[in-house]
This record gives sequence, structure tokens and C-alpha cells, in this order.
Amino acid sequence: MPSVIALDAMGSDRAPKPEIEGAIQAARQYGLRVLLVGPETVVKTELDRHPAAARLPIEIIHASEFITMEDKVEAIRAKRDSSMRVGLRMVREGQAGGFVTAGNTGAAMATAKVVLGAVPGVDRPALAAVFPTAPGNPAMLLDVGANVDCTPQNLEQFAVMGDIYFRAMYGKKAGSAGPRVGLLSIGEEESKGNELTRQSFQLLKQLPLNFIGNVEGRDLYNGQVDVIVADGFVGNVALKISEGVANLVRTALKESLKATITRQVGALLSRSAFTDFKKRLDHTEYGGAPLLGVKGACIITHGSSNANAIKNAVRVAAEFSERGINGSIERGLAAVRPASVEIGN
Repeated sequence: MPSVIALDAMGSDRAPKPEIEGAIQAARQYGLRVLLVGPETVVKTELDRHPAAARLPIEIIHASEFITMEDKVEAIRAKRDSSMRVGLRMVREGQAGGFVTAGNTGAAMATAKVVLGAVPGVDRPALAAVFPTAPGNPAMLLDVGANVDCTPQNLEQFAVMGDIYFRAMYGKKAGSAGPRVGLLSIGEEESKGNELTRQSFQLLKQLPLNFIGNVEGRDLYNGQVDVIVADGFVGNVALKISEGVANLVRTALKESLKATITRQVGALLSRSAFTDFKKRLDHTEYGGAPLLGVKGACIITHGSSNANAIKNAVRVAAEFSERGINGSIERGLAAVRPASVEIGN
């Protein structure tokens, strides 16, 4: 039986068009069963534009409400039948293996914590973003916005969860040195950073992980570190700056190649290389950010997501569920908890 993923059909800026197109691609390419959650009339009207979808394992689950990007906390709590809440309830009740949304990030995190609850041993779930590096291998940064204010114990838990998730998704198996885990700071020396990073360093270096110490912002993309740990404020700023730089590189390169006839001819001859370059910088290939530490697979992706981003987010949700990552996180945290208590004393 194919994996079942609940998809918030009303999350993105252009919903439900990208969600439905992404669901069709995920069902066709990966054989996944996708449950489109949202107002039935709205979703069905868009789905009917794709007659071939009738032969795919795609189903509409009615939700009378949906969360907008402008909704405040009070509105989120009041919308008991929102597409987010309905989809997450399906995960909690075992009707879906995972949930995907391109909607309001704060609302998605808050609703996931309330509906699904936290994995035992997790004080605060963390949002993990995957991105490319110069050697072509993926790296992961967490937290990227779920927690603005963190304690050293929170960063310790982020490190364990990041290590486990990276192993499960990218093949860093036990028995090897394991993923290289770094702490984002303003210098490589152990004494560098603020009070949070200095205290966190002492915790992380005692974990049974391949902790390589402090890393700087320039190390995010050089391939020398696999898992980068930061509080949500610093992590989110680093991520947004990186996305802005990537957009600048793509735009500047495109404009430069169109500047003269000679360059246009050169670009035409090098089209396949530039296509590969664009794909490596394309965040839609990585499928959104998992919310690590909640009892279920919850993947949050950009509000501007296109069909490719939705398709890959659905894929990541299925892989997260199939590989039993939450169970691994619970066991991993249980193994280090005695050390944490001892350090805290």
C-alpha cells in the first residue's frame, strides 16, 4: 500500500494551484497517495482542470476553513476546522503518515505542537532547512525560526535531532564517523561567541556525535560541515540571507549572459551546464523544512512554493515517516539525557 500524505491545499500564496499540481506529480512519480485538505468546492474546481488526476491516488478531504498569512494567534485558535488542523489530526489519528503545508509558518508550528505534541525528551521542536554546498552534498541548518530564544539544552537537543535526521535521509550510517556537527558562532575558537554559544559548546562536545566545534557563516556552503546548529533567530537570518544571495547570483548571471550577442551564443552552447547550476541552487528540490521533535512528520515549505517544491515536500514527508525518524530521535535523546542532567547539575 502506498504511503499516505495529507497536503494543506490552501497554504501557498497561489493556492490551491501549486498544491494540486505538486500532488499530481508526487502521486505519478513516487506512487504516493495524497489527501488534499481544504474547502471541497474550491479544491475540486481546480483539480477538475486536470482530468488525468482521476486515475491517480488523490483524494479531497473537506476542511471548511483555512489559515491565511495575516491570521493572528487568536484566529488560528478559533479556526478549529482549518486545513492545517484537519491535516495534522489525520496524522495524529494514523490516517496519514505525514503532513505538508506551504502556509503560515508560525501557525503550522503552533498547530503541530498542539495537535501532535512533542516527542518525549524534546523541550522545543526545531525547524531544519536543507541546502546545497560547494561539493554538491546537502547540509542542514537548524533551528531556522521555530524558537527565537533558546537555552543551551535546546541547542543540545537540536544537535541530536539534526544528527539523527541527517543520518536517516542522507546515508551517514552508524559505524562511520557520522555527520559533522558544528555550532554556528563568530569564530572557530571554543571561547568565541555569546553566552549561549559558549555554554552550548560545552554540552555539544560531550555528546556521542561527530562534533567539530564552532563554525562560521562562511562554512555553511563549503561542504566542511553537515549539520549546523543555531538558535532560531540566528538560523533564520542566516537562511534568509543565503536565499537572497542565491537569487542575486541567478539574476546577475542571467543578465550578464544576455548582455552581448557573444555571451548569448556562449550561454546557448553551455545550456546544460547552466541548467545544472540553476538546479543546484533551487531550494524547491529539497522539499521544505521538517519540524523535528513533534510526534509525526510535519513538513513546512515556502508560501511562494511552486509545484516542484510541493512534490518534493510530499516526498520528504513520506521518507520521514517510512524511516521512523521520530522513534530514532526519542531513542537518541534518551541516550544523552543522563549526561544532560549531570552537566546541568
